[in-house]
Amino acid sequence: MRYASLIPLGLGGLLLLAACAPRPQAVAPAPDAPVDLRSPDDETVRPASRPGGTGGRALGATGVSADALDSITPGERAAALGGSGGTVLGETLASLGAAGEPGLWLRTGLVSEVTQGRVELPDGSRSLQVELRPSGREAGSGSQMSLSAFRSLDLALTQLVTLRVLRAE
Repeated sequence: MRYASLIPLGLGGLLLLAACAPRPQAVAPAPDAPVDLRSPDDETVRPASRPGGTGGRALGATGVSADALDSITPGERAAALGGSGGTVLGETLASLGAAGEPGLWLRTGLVSEVTQGRVELPDGSRSLQVELRPSGREAGSGSQMSLSAFRSLDLALTQLVTLRVLRAE
């Protein structure tokens, strides 16, 4: 029983000593100090590469350019540019679709079956005849447009573009 009263004093005393003890200060290296940039040796564990990954090659080193994927001839492009008339189906926000899928097309929820149509920029500056393909989604869920159509309208491939969609008459 007489030792039980010493335990709280002993713990309190240890805490008091720990609070008073000097703490180590973090020392930042001098701004002009040399940095060790040695590569790790062969013993260093590295993450395994993924199957079909780049295997250490630079990304895009074996990629295909947009010019190579764009299968539309200059004559086809000229024939598809412009045009007028048609039934307005609505507006949609379009992004780049499957880059390897050839042709001038827009996959959209504004149609339920494949049909010929036209897309135009809202300011009316450019328009293009395209094949309208159903996306199977709701009309307001956005659309995807072909690489050739993006390039024909002189749009950046990373751009989201608002388009007016018309069905050909």
